[in-house]
Amino acid sequence: MTDQGRFTDETERFRRELIAFCYRMVGSVSDAEDLVQDAYLRAWRAYGAFERRASVRSWLYKIATNVCFTALESRRRRVLPSGLGGPHDGDRPPTEVADASWLEPFPDEPDPSTTMIARESLRLALIASLQFLPARQRAIFILRELVAFSAEETAELLDTSIAAVKSGLQRVRARLDELEPDREALLEPTDPRARELLDGYIAAFERADASLLVRVLRADATLEATPFRDWQAGRVGCIRLLEKYIFGAPGDWRMVPTVANGQPAAVVFRRDDHGAMQPNGIVVLSATATGVSRVVAFHHDPRLGARFC
Repeated sequence: MTDQGRFTDETERFRRELIAFCYRMVGSVSDAEDLVQDAYLRAWRAYGAFERRASVRSWLYKIATNVCFTALESRRRRVLPSGLGGPHDGDRPPTEVADASWLEPFPDEPDPSTTMIARESLRLALIASLQFLPARQRAIFILRELVAFSAEETAELLDTSIAAVKSGLQRVRARLDELEPDREALLEPTDPRARELLDGYIAAFERADASLLVRVLRADATLEATPFRDWQAGRVGCIRLLEKYIFGAPGDWRMVPTVANGQPAAVVFRRDDHGAMQPNGIVVLSATATGVSRVVAFHHDPRLGARFC
């Protein structure tokens, strides 16, 4: 077997998890894929000198982590509308933000072999919170809590001490508790109740019938959509905004069920002025036993839906 063949055989099976790792670090699937490609190029160039003092997996994670650190030095933090300020309590059309760097959803499959912990580690609320942490603290938390490296392995990956890893992890946990104090128990996307809520949300849009959302959204539900700054808190306000500015006529919207960030989601299409259905993004629901608590729609890049088809 050639060196290239051995390299591919040893490393390619880690590509998917490395993309998920980089996504947690930078909040963008497209950026994560580019960063992993860069990491693999660096790994191939260094493959001949790899002394195997660590596993191939650890070696790749160390390279990918450094690639992420370099990228984050020159990139703005990716956010959701709720990360820009409090909810809007008035009655006006949503206001676009031209210069924001928006968080992106992550495509995944409701695979029974995937553990609940793995799916929870990609939930939107957690990914959004991670973006507010310094890059090194972000890496410590992801490597220790989500990728499950030991403190010793993490210290080696980050070229730091075990004590620094442990103290850094404590600071991250405290900060995440501030950013997301009330973590909800979300339904798995394969749960029939989650699918029922998603179907109800889709039906409301496709029929332009706001009354259907009363049975879907919780009374305290929130609604936010990129690229708009304004977001709504409370079912009444959410429904009022959708009915007045978004719904249009029956048939103006089409949604195809999918899964994103371990949550029920839909690929969104909207009818244009010529009557043709055009890609419009992705919507992700936080489904709980008492209804949908949060709706996040990603409309800043209509091409996002192609990753989920």
